[in-house]
Amino acid sequence: MLFLTLLTALVLDSAAVDTAKVEEGFRFTTVDSVGITRVKDQNRSGTCWAFSTLGFLESEVIRIKGKEIEFAPMYVVSKTLMDRATYCVRQYLEPNFAEGGSAYDVIYCMDHYGLVPKSAMPGIRYGWTEADTLPVFTELSKVAKGYLGGLKGIKKLSPVWREGLQAIYDTYLGVCPTEFEYEGKKYTPQSWVKSLGLNADDYVSITSYTHHPFYEKFALEVPDNWRMDQMYNVPMDEMMRIIDNAISNGYTLAWAADVSEIGFTRKGIGVVPDEDHGADITGSDMAKWVGMAADKKKEELTKKPLPEKTITQEMRQRAYDNWETTDDHGMQIFGTAKDQNGKKYYMVKNSWGTVKSDYKGIWYISEAFMQYKTNDILVHKNAIPKDIRKKLGI
Repeated sequence: MLFLTLLTALVLDSAAVDTAKVEEGFRFTTVDSVGITRVKDQNRSGTCWAFSTLGFLESEVIRIKGKEIEFAPMYVVSKTLMDRATYCVRQYLEPNFAEGGSAYDVIYCMDHYGLVPKSAMPGIRYGWTEADTLPVFTELSKVAKGYLGGLKGIKKLSPVWREGLQAIYDTYLGVCPTEFEYEGKKYTPQSWVKSLGLNADDYVSITSYTHHPFYEKFALEVPDNWRMDQMYNVPMDEMMRIIDNAISNGYTLAWAADVSEIGFTRKGIGVVPDEDHGADITGSDMAKWVGMAADKKKEELTKKPLPEKTITQEMRQRAYDNWETTDDHGMQIFGTAKDQNGKKYYMVKNSWGTVKSDYKGIWYISEAFMQYKTNDILVHKNAIPKDIRKKLGI
C-alpha cells in the first residue's frame, strides 16, 4: 500500500495544474485516483489503442503485484497488424487495413501471444539518430499497405505472403521475441503474463447504445472493432456507475472515445459546451460571435468552466447514428477531480507525451463529455457493481 500511495502522489504531482500558465483557467482539485505509470508518447502513429490499454494493464500490475512495469507497445502492434492483414486478405482486401485498433486487440494479444517488457522490444529501428526514439508510422504504413495492395488481383496466393509482410514489421519495429530475460529470469511472452497475475478472461468491454438490447452483448459497429469484440450493452447511467465504481475501488479503465469535438482541446480539457448559446455563455456580442472563426469559437468555449449540454441516452444514440460520434482515440481513465466551481471531471492519461497539454499529459474530462462521447470502456469484471454484474450474468 505504501508503494501505491507514493506512486499516486508522484502521478498527482506531475499532473498538477500550474495556475500561472492557465490564463482564466480551469483549476482542479483531485478527489480520487488510482496508480498509473508514466505518460508515454505514441507520436506519429495511430496506435493509441495499444498505448492506452497497455497503460491500463500496467495499472493492473500495480494493483495486483504492487510493482511498476512497462510493456512493449510495438510487440502488440506487430502481432495485431499481422492479424488484421490476414483478416483483410481473407475478406479479399475489401476492409480497410489501418493502424487503428481497439482495447480488445491488446487483450486478445495477451491471451494468444503474451506480452513482453519494453526492454525486450524497444520497437524503434528506423531513426536517423539515437534521439529518434518515438514512433513514426508514415513510411511504415505506406509500405505495409502497398505490400497488401500488391496482392489484389492475384488469382492464387502463395503460402508465404504473410512472411513477406512480417519481414516489413520486423524491419521497422524489431522481431517479436519468443524468449527474453527479465529481472534475472527467463520468460516466454506467455509465461511472463502469467507471472504478473493477468488473466484475459477477467476483462470485459462495456458500451451503451439503444440499437441493441440492454444487458446483452453485441459487436459495436465501428471500423476498429474488426475482431468483432462482443461488448456488454448497458444504459448510459449504468455505464457511468461502472466508471465511478471502478475508480473508487482501485481500478482504472481503458477508454475509447470521440475526440473530434469542439470541446476536446489539445491543452488537456474535454467538455461539451452549449454551442447553440455560445454568444450568451461566453458573454460575446452576437454579431461578433456569428462571424467568429471556428478555432476562435473553440478557444472561447474551452478556456474556462462554462455551462454544458445535458446529455441523454437519445443524444448519445443520435450522435452515433449520424456520424457525429466517431471512433477516434484510446486513453486511460484513472481518477476524478473537481474544478473551482465544484463540478466533477474524470482524470484521463493520454499518450501524446507530457508537453502538449497544460497538465503534463493528463486530460480532465467532464461528466457530460464522458456520457456523450464514450464509445466503450474496458474494465476488470470485478470493478462492475454487483447489481449490474447480475443483470449481465457475469
